[in-house]
Order: sequence, then structure tokens, then C-alpha cells
Amino acid sequence: MATEELDGVALSSLDAPLGDGLGVTKGDLVRYLADVADRLVPGLVGRPLSVMRVRPGQAPFMQRNVSKGAPAWVRTVPVWAAGAHREVHQVLCDDRRTLIWLANQRAVEFHVPNLCVDEAEPTGLVLDLDPPEGADFTAVVAVAGLVRRALEDSGLTGAVKTSGSKGVHVVVPVAGSSFEDVAAATRALAARTAALDPERATTAYLKEDRAGRVFVDSTRSGQGTVVAAYSPRIRPGLPVSFPVPWDRLGDVRPADFTVTTAPGLLGGDDPWAAALPVPQALPADLVAQGHTIPVARVQAMHEGKRRKRAAEAAGE
Repeated sequence: MATEELDGVALSSLDAPLGDGLGVTKGDLVRYLADVADRLVPGLVGRPLSVMRVRPGQAPFMQRNVSKGAPAWVRTVPVWAAGAHREVHQVLCDDRRTLIWLANQRAVEFHVPNLCVDEAEPTGLVLDLDPPEGADFTAVVAVAGLVRRALEDSGLTGAVKTSGSKGVHVVVPVAGSSFEDVAAATRALAARTAALDPERATTAYLKEDRAGRVFVDSTRSGQGTVVAAYSPRIRPGLPVSFPVPWDRLGDVRPADFTVTTAPGLLGGDDPWAAALPVPQALPADLVAQGHTIPVARVQAMHEGKRRKRAAEAAGE
């Protein structure tokens, strides 16, 4: 990049390593985000943004509150952060200039909730498929097929993308449902997926209970976040979360899509926008089933405490 300014944003250290062990420069990140901004930004618009940032010599860190000294044109929205017990001001990345500004701060991952600040209802649900340690991507592909069957059996359709890490995300746009009902429907879909092949898929939140199966994670819906389509991930080579047609999922690997390869694969297309179905109403029976299923994190917390007490009692 010949210039040290882009979209009115002063850039620095473009030739410097982006972070430890990533094998790319800060300029590689800036160039990629500038190239795909017209496809990445639509998935960020109006959504309170959480970013994962890197710095050489430091561990990656999540940032929700806007950086001090942010330009006046960077839009933010106040959000109550339960973990921090305070209000934070999260960035709304509504244009390419804001994206470039974030890139200049070494913001690599862009995580968004299934909600927009000007809408009262969630915009979608997500199932995150997480393979067990050492598993081949083919295990994830097989369970993604189960998710697709569970969706079809429920009268729904979704789109699939690599997570940019080891798994995939299945996204279902929805309309007309509360956060509680969307979260419940996600739990029900995860349960229906696991029931199709319990030897391949599981909803067990505790890793020791998964027994080498792919985890069908329902916790990204409701108030949770998911990495946006086309967002890089903090991995060597900077792979990106990339949309893949259902019938081609078995032909790819997550490492096929990186900040250096993805722009050429995209050309001028936006396959994620093309793949996403129109928002759908959730079936009443799916929502009702979901409300009978405990929230995974809460259930796991109680089970973990129970096991700890049992272990302590056995030790005594």
C-alpha cells in the first residue's frame, strides 16, 4: 500500500508484523478489510461490535468499549456489560472508514450479536459446530448435514459458513420472535440435530461429556455473539469466516480461506448475501420444545458444582 492514509484514516506500521506467529503484516490486514468492506460491513451495520485485537508481544484480547481518542465520526452505542458491571460504548461499524480505523488498531476479529440497535427483536439464530480435539473437518461436515436435516424437518432453511477456526456456523434469519423464543428454538434445533445421530453429535456443554463427538453449540443465539461472515480470525495466516454452499462443504477446508486468498475467490460477488434466506417465523412446536431444555451454560455450571462437591466428598 503506497499511501499512509486511506478513507481519511492515517495508517501506521503497515510493514510491521501484525502479531506474534501470524505470518502476516498489519498492511495485509488493512488491505484485506479494504477489499472486502462492501461485503463485511453489511453484516456489522447497526450491531454493537466486539473486536479481538492483537499486538506483538502480547496475547490477543477482546475489546468491547471504544478506544480512548476515537475520532468523533466513529459511532457508538451504550450497552450494559453484565460481566464488567458497567455501561460500555461499543462501536457501530457502519462504513468502510470505521472498518479501516479498526484495522489500524489491529482489530482482527469482528463479533456481532443477532440484534440491531434499532430493532426490538433478534434477527437470527446460530448453531456453532465445534469439532473435538484432533478431529478432521469431515466430522464437522457430517454434523452440518444433520443440522440441515433438522432445519428442513422443522420447516426452516439456513446458510453455512466456515467459522475461520475449526468448525462451521449455521445461520438462520428469523423474524417475529422474542430473544427468549429464539434462544429456545436454537436449543431445540441443537437437540434435534444430536438426536439424528447421537454417536456423531452432542449438545453436552462440558468437554469431558462429549466423548469425541461434534459439539452443537446453541449458546450463540439470544444475547450471544458470533464472528461475522468475512471476518479474519487470529490464527496463523489469518483464515477468514467464509460462506460455502451446502453442497460444496465437503470439498473445502477452513484453511482454504485466508486474508490473502479470499479476495480472489470472491471476485466481485457476495456469496453470503446470496446464501442467506429471507427471515422466517419460528414454528411454535420448536419454540415450545426449546423452553423445556435448560440453558446449556447454566446447566453446565450447576453440574460442574455438583461434580466438584461429589469429588470433594469422595476425597474426604
